[in-house]
Amino acid sequence: MNTNTHDAHTDPLAPGTHAYWANGLLQRYHVHGSGPVCVAHSGGPGIFWEYLRMPALEEHLTMVYVEPIGTAEDSRLPSHPHGYTRERYSRALRTLLEHLGAGRVHLLGHSHGAFVAAYHALYRAEQLAGVVLYEGAPVTGPEHGEEAGRMVEAFATKHAGHPGLPDVLAAFGAMSAISSDEQTVAVARGVLPSYFADYWGDEERLAPIRDAVRATYISGLDADLTPDVVDDRAALKGLQVPALVVVGRHDVICGPRWGLELHELIPGSQLLMLENSGHLGHIEEPLLFADAVRDFVLRTTGPGEGAE
Repeated sequence: MNTNTHDAHTDPLAPGTHAYWANGLLQRYHVHGSGPVCVAHSGGPGIFWEYLRMPALEEHLTMVYVEPIGTAEDSRLPSHPHGYTRERYSRALRTLLEHLGAGRVHLLGHSHGAFVAAYHALYRAEQLAGVVLYEGAPVTGPEHGEEAGRMVEAFATKHAGHPGLPDVLAAFGAMSAISSDEQTVAVARGVLPSYFADYWGDEERLAPIRDAVRATYISGLDADLTPDVVDDRAALKGLQVPALVVVGRHDVICGPRWGLELHELIPGSQLLMLENSGHLGHIEEPLLFADAVRDFVLRTTGPGEGAE
């Protein structure tokens, strides 16, 4: 991987790692592939971008992987670990898309990144040719938490007796008490077996991915310590940007219930249900995932838009 950091005089879409200063924060992003531009925003909040690499898509698209503000030490707000609202992430995306200078592009958000992408598509639609909501949901809060609890219980029932199950459940139990980067990494790695349709059936391939996860503790609270609660149900009915919703059948966090609801709420949206995936379909079913995203991007890219 090319890890050279390019300065302001370099083509902003040249392959490799780029960085620029904006509003006192260092914004990094990583460019791979060629073709129409698709900007990818990772999840968490606070999970580093590497897990979201999509080599199969890079064969057809210019993938721009964002390092969301707050993940690296030199990109943190003065109020860190607080203050990272969707509006804050969206403003950072607005600046990034202006920096790229590629016109209207596609935005792909995964997990928490899908909540950010939905917000950006709702309130800064003029920058986008389309949006991919990958393992997202229209709401957070108690309703979302109850559904996740039900899905985790089903996972536990399915894998009852497996020696790795107690550690996964312990990581879920520790999630609400996270207060440091180290705890965030431990919990992210701890729950990860439940994020795949069959982690233990393919552990030799998936364990290195689990071990490579990096993360920063971000609270989910605004700078004044109020929760950044999401309820996009009403707004999504008026979404004007072409949308592709992607969800894994076995996802415990943002599973089929939410993917189907997003699809029903968003006018004219397209739905891809990955039948053999959990939360990470780009790893579990990479070709099916890549084909659907590529076809959506190419179909919704206008002449002269989002080209490298």
